[in-house]
Amino acid sequence: MSNPTAPRASRADVGLRSERGPILLAVMLSIGLVAIDATILATAVPSVVSDLGGFTSFPWMFSIYLLAQAISVPLYGKLADIYGRKPLMLLGVALFLVGSLLCGIAWSMPALIVFRLVQGLGAGAVQPIGMTILGDIYTLQERATVQGYVASVWAMASLIGPTLGGVFSDTIGWRWIFFVNLPLGLLAGWVLWRWPEAKAERTRHRIDVGGATLLGAGGTLLLLALLEGGVQWGWGSMASLGLFAGAAVLLVAFVLVEQRVTEPVLPMWVFRMRVLNVANAGSLVVGVLTLGLSSYVPLYAQRVLGSGALVAGLALAAMTIGWPIAATTAGRFYLTLGFRFTFVMGSAFVLAGALLLLTVNGDSSVLHLAFPCFVMGIGFGYVASPAVVAAQTAVDWSRRGVATGSNMFARSIGSAVGVAVFGAVVNSVVSSRLGGRSPAIEQVSASVLEPAIHSVFVVTIGVAVVLVAVAALMPSRVTAPEVVAPVDAEAPVS
Repeated sequence: MSNPTAPRASRADVGLRSERGPILLAVMLSIGLVAIDATILATAVPSVVSDLGGFTSFPWMFSIYLLAQAISVPLYGKLADIYGRKPLMLLGVALFLVGSLLCGIAWSMPALIVFRLVQGLGAGAVQPIGMTILGDIYTLQERATVQGYVASVWAMASLIGPTLGGVFSDTIGWRWIFFVNLPLGLLAGWVLWRWPEAKAERTRHRIDVGGATLLGAGGTLLLLALLEGGVQWGWGSMASLGLFAGAAVLLVAFVLVEQRVTEPVLPMWVFRMRVLNVANAGSLVVGVLTLGLSSYVPLYAQRVLGSGALVAGLALAAMTIGWPIAATTAGRFYLTLGFRFTFVMGSAFVLAGALLLLTVNGDSSVLHLAFPCFVMGIGFGYVASPAVVAAQTAVDWSRRGVATGSNMFARSIGSAVGVAVFGAVVNSVVSSRLGGRSPAIEQVSASVLEPAIHSVFVVTIGVAVVLVAVAALMPSRVTAPEVVAPVDAEAPVS
């Protein structure tokens, strides 16, 4: 049994020059794909919409990606426990690159949305399996140090992503936002391919196709109802009620199927563990806030405050800079003061940032907009990173892929719902102020966008309060047996 109060491992023991360094480097490169994509696109939304049209449809660029990611995460986690980590990581990188190439040549908003789905299916494998690999080869104490390396990926992405997004949008065009993924992805794939693959036990397994299908269909109907309600049809119309009812039926059917199949895509034992429930609930709320804000902070900076794409990207970067700073130091807190203290501290930062965000208005500076985002980013780092560690520590090796996948699944579901809900709020305000019209973005004045996006800031406070309540339920210590898979430096875990 691991001792949560043991001293942290040194960087010499777990760093890039250690025996496990090549594995850590491969994971960092792979996660870098998803990290940059998470920050680079938001700054280009005005350019994309101006070129392809579809202002009311642009939230689907994020939602369909996140939905595909959310649906595939638990499936990849299950398959990684069955067939090994490496093959699934390579598949995820390959799908992400294909999706990026297709997005770069998209000719319309519907085509871009479809190609973002392909990207999302790849992203669904990369981050959860990468974190599972790190959970396999590092102990709880070592993971507190390794989080600093993973956080550095997000720190670099938080600077590189928005900067590249702004530069590309202002100069050579938004399509290069997707093309830039290709060299990074090829490098990550090459490093992964060089791993001597460990032999995974080959036995017959049944893939839960039915559960995955029900989850995908139910999630799609729910997002459709949230994104188009109040825009294409009224909230109380038969279309809205039918979509919500259909989503509820499919999602209930998904739960019933998962209770009966031998190898469910999302095992029900996940919901019987307190640590996993709280960690996953915290990640879900963080997902709601991060992608919801990422969709509208740059848009507010550009269309309301009048900044360029590059400066707008830096406003968003403030949030993604705060996150890795907190993630790097989080281990010191949860190893000494406990997971509950770290969670509550993080949620308090999020609530404080949300309250500060409410003070932003049309006369504010971009710095005024960036500071609350930075404070919230610190809070996210103190919640999301410990949530993954707590989930991994609560189970043994054979279940770690599912536990990690369920945590990433919760964050992805939250992200998809956050984009959808915030998108519905903005679209409804814009539509109501323009007499039911849904014009192109360049035709929406700052006087209309300002109150529409400000309504997102108001909703953010309520979501932050929920996060505080969830954080208080986290156990202080996670003392489940720590079972680390044997690792040969010459033959990393697959």
